[in-house]
Amino acid sequence: MPEPTTLAENQPKIMARLQEVLAARGLDLPAGPIDDAPTPDEPGHPEYHRRQRITVALSRWETATPYRYQQATATHPQVTAWADRVVADPRTAGILLLTGPFGTGKTHQAYGALHRIAQAGVKRFEMVAMTSPDMYGLLRPGGSEHGVEHEIKRLGKIPLLLIDDLGTEKISEFTEEATYRLLNERYNECRPLIITTNLPARADGQVDLVDKLGERIVSRLAQIATIVPIEGADRRRDYR
Repeated sequence: MPEPTTLAENQPKIMARLQEVLAARGLDLPAGPIDDAPTPDEPGHPEYHRRQRITVALSRWETATPYRYQQATATHPQVTAWADRVVADPRTAGILLLTGPFGTGKTHQAYGALHRIAQAGVKRFEMVAMTSPDMYGLLRPGGSEHGVEHEIKRLGKIPLLLIDDLGTEKISEFTEEATYRLLNERYNECRPLIITTNLPARADGQVDLVDKLGERIVSRLAQIATIVPIEGADRRRDYR
């Protein structure tokens, strides 16, 4: 007894018969499969999901960014290049160290770099931005209800971290140890980091942070930091 045919096997015959019937009535049925692939405006299309990621990332950036820097845009070529490296492969981007006098736009460039990353639609955009005094206040015993260990792990694991005005405090056993533990966590896991400091770059392009941060920390920074001097007049005078 012959094996029964399946619907898939009969489909060409069914479609041919249907076309004959429609043709006899003066109608036409396009041959071939129907293209039901999602468009860029529909779920399932890569571009649709990229746009969704951008919306979420920009919302998180706005939430974490002070009002003064809500319009920040990275314009320095080395800053935009670093941000693009983060988008391409955050594990290899390293540290962006922005140096220069007060008011030259280091913080603006830093938030602009984070904004550029958010606009790229990376798969995971999470950031924390804080000044170094706020960071040390959080990491001191009693500074957080979650405890020092929790905060070091949290700041060490967040995908993007900005520490503003690092090196403004007098070095102490606490600041050196707290900074070393945090930077070492990010160093070991190859997570990107942005640091701004008012300490100027030397003639050789390096920044003398040993007196402010300690030799262990500077040794880590020297290996993976992109040092970008931000020069110019004090922009804050324009607002006085």
